[in-house]
Amino acid sequence: MRIGIAGAGLLGRLLAFELSALGHEVHVHDPAPGPRPPCGASPRAAAWSAAGMLSPFAEIETGDERLARWGLRSMERWQALVPRLPHVLPVGLGPHAGEQGGCHGAPPGGGARAVDFRREGSLLLAHREDLGSARRLLSVMAARLPGTHRPAQPLDREALARLEPAVHGPAHAWLLPGEGQIHPVEALEALYRGGCAQGVRWHWASPVRRVDPGALWLDAAGECRRHDLVFDVRGLGARPQCPVRGVRGEVFWLHAPGVALRRPLRLLHPRWRVYLVPRPGDGVVVGATEIESEDLSPVSVRSALGLLSAAYSAVPALAEARIVHSETNLRPALPDNLPALHVESGLVRINGLFRHGWLLAPALVEEALQCCELLSCAEQSSSDVPDKEVA
Repeated sequence: MRIGIAGAGLLGRLLAFELSALGHEVHVHDPAPGPRPPCGASPRAAAWSAAGMLSPFAEIETGDERLARWGLRSMERWQALVPRLPHVLPVGLGPHAGEQGGCHGAPPGGGARAVDFRREGSLLLAHREDLGSARRLLSVMAARLPGTHRPAQPLDREALARLEPAVHGPAHAWLLPGEGQIHPVEALEALYRGGCAQGVRWHWASPVRRVDPGALWLDAAGECRRHDLVFDVRGLGARPQCPVRGVRGEVFWLHAPGVALRRPLRLLHPRWRVYLVPRPGDGVVVGATEIESEDLSPVSVRSALGLLSAAYSAVPALAEARIVHSETNLRPALPDNLPALHVESGLVRINGLFRHGWLLAPALVEEALQCCELLSCAEQSSSDVPDKEVA
C-alpha cells in the first residue's frame, strides 16, 4: 500500500516506522528543512521540546479513564519499541543543547547507544502548605484509574532519602511505580533512522496545506500527491481543517554535576505542574509552564523565577547548576484539551495530544492502525475507540 503522512513530528515518525516495518511504501511530508531542526527553530514540532515524562497516573488529573488506558498501553508499547530502534549518539548539554554529538555534558565515551528509556517510577512531591492539593490529586487518581491500579505509595523521610538523596524540602512524597521517561531528541532521531533503514521517503521543506481522503495537497503550486491512505498528524499545521490551538510551554535544560536523580519528580505548585526530569550526562530538564498564548518569544522572567525557584525548593543542590538552554514551544490542543482520532476511508487524523504527546502517541498509533485493519486485534490490548472526530 502507498501511504502518505503529513507531519514528521512524533506521531509522523512513529507511523512511518511502524508502517514501513509492515512493508508499506511510506512518504512523509514536513515543512522543516531537515530531520533535525535547530533548537528553537520554527516550525519545530512540540515533541522536540518535551521532557519525555511518561506519567499515566499523575496525568490522569487532566484527562479521563480513556486517557489513562491509552497511557498505560503506551508504556507497554515503548517498552517493546525502544529495543527495535537503532542506537544513536548521546545528546549534549552545551550551548547547542538538544543537538546530537559530543557537546559539553555528553556521557563519557560518546559512542552510539540505545535511546534513553527508563521505567523506575516517578515521585510526587508536595510542600506542607500544598498537602490539600496533593490529597485532591490522589483522590482523582484513585477514582479515575481503570481496574485495580492504585499506584501512589507514601514515602517517609527515610524512604525518600533512600530513593532520591538529592531531594530535600518537600514535606510529603509518594512513589508512583511503573511511570517512566524517554529522551525525546534521541527517540525522534532513532525513529527517523529506523524509518530510513526500512525505506521511508522523507520529503523535507514540503509543507502540506490540506489533507483529503487519499490526497496530500502541497503548498508548491497546489500540487496534489495521491496515496491509498493518508495520515494527517500536523499538529498546529492542520489548521483550518482542525480546530486546534497552541498552548505555550517553557522548559529549561540544566547541567548539574553531582546532582544524582534517578527518576522524574513532579512538584505540586500553586501555578504550574512543575517537573524535574534527569538526563544522561548530569542533565536535568525543568518545566513546564502552560500559558494560553501562541507567543513564541523567549522564556519570561516570571516563568524563569517560578520554575527554577520551585525546582530549587525540591532539590537545593540545583543552586549551583548551570542553565545551558531554555526553550519555548506550542502544544497542539483541541477545545476540550483531549486527543482525537478520526478514521474514514482513505484518511486518518490524529491531533490534540496537548501535554500528553509522548505518553499517548504509541497507543494512538496502534489504535489507528487497528482501525485501518493494518494490525490484527491480537496486537492491541485495549479496544477503546474514540467517539469524537476531527472534522
